[in-house]
Amino acid sequence: MQVTIGHHQIEFGPKRMQLTADGTPVAPYEHVRLRPVTPFIGAEIEGVDLASPTPAQIDELKRALLERKVLFFRDQHHLTAHQHRDFAAHWGELEVHPLLDQGAIPEVVRFDRGEDNPGMENIWHVDVSWQQRPPLGSVLRAIDVPDAGGDTLWSDMGNAYDALPQELRDRIDGLTATHDFTPSFGLGMSPEKLVEMQEQYPPQHHPVVRTHPETGRRTLFVNSLFTTGIDGVAPEEGEALLRRLLDQVKMPDFQVRLRWAPGTVAFWDNRATQHYACSDYFPNRRVMERVAVVGDVPA
Repeated sequence: MQVTIGHHQIEFGPKRMQLTADGTPVAPYEHVRLRPVTPFIGAEIEGVDLASPTPAQIDELKRALLERKVLFFRDQHHLTAHQHRDFAAHWGELEVHPLLDQGAIPEVVRFDRGEDNPGMENIWHVDVSWQQRPPLGSVLRAIDVPDAGGDTLWSDMGNAYDALPQELRDRIDGLTATHDFTPSFGLGMSPEKLVEMQEQYPPQHHPVVRTHPETGRRTLFVNSLFTTGIDGVAPEEGEALLRRLLDQVKMPDFQVRLRWAPGTVAFWDNRATQHYACSDYFPNRRVMERVAVVGDVPA
């Protein structure tokens, strides 16, 4: 339901969401145990050792990732950086991030946050959307977490798009937006380094609404961290349009939240979600490692 209060349109009431693009029932799982966290995004997966998953389990996890968008695995304390990398490699080529600190091996990015290096990931974003081929997905492993705080949230971009008013969907279908690392990663670079990286990684123009290459679902593909504007739209109109779409991402109806513990692993579909890492734990320490799978060119 939508009402106007003052000069603002307010939406409330039930959201008509679905798990898959066409809403068809999903097949049961025989080789993993799946427990949904919300009806449409997020699932706890049990019965899998990520250090040595069976081929049948990998097949079911590939299906689960597409259906649930983000998967949570508990008690994977024994997982090494090499095993972490090898698990992610079941989904394809792995990314070596050009701007983030690496862990023990090149494919592993290490986030060691604390009093001297506070967390800065508390903004809704899609990983590396400023690349021509943003990641298919990311596998994040908790090594050391605070006693409280440091949760991560994910938002379902398929249902976020579906819930937009039809006239707004008609307005944004076919538009592209600019994605650029400069306003974020560029802030800490010397002028010389910034020019070098801008030449190597120029801004990308991705669809505002992309089609998921495996599910066919239409998903919202603009984010607060890397999207700098809507292409081909007057600046004032484009800024208002982008703000409206970014507000849609923040609605709790589309979200799932994870409380981390050491040994917890989260695997999300970067094509279907955005995420936000809470930085409420300062000055405590939070250490995570991430492996990302190279994706396709958004279309």
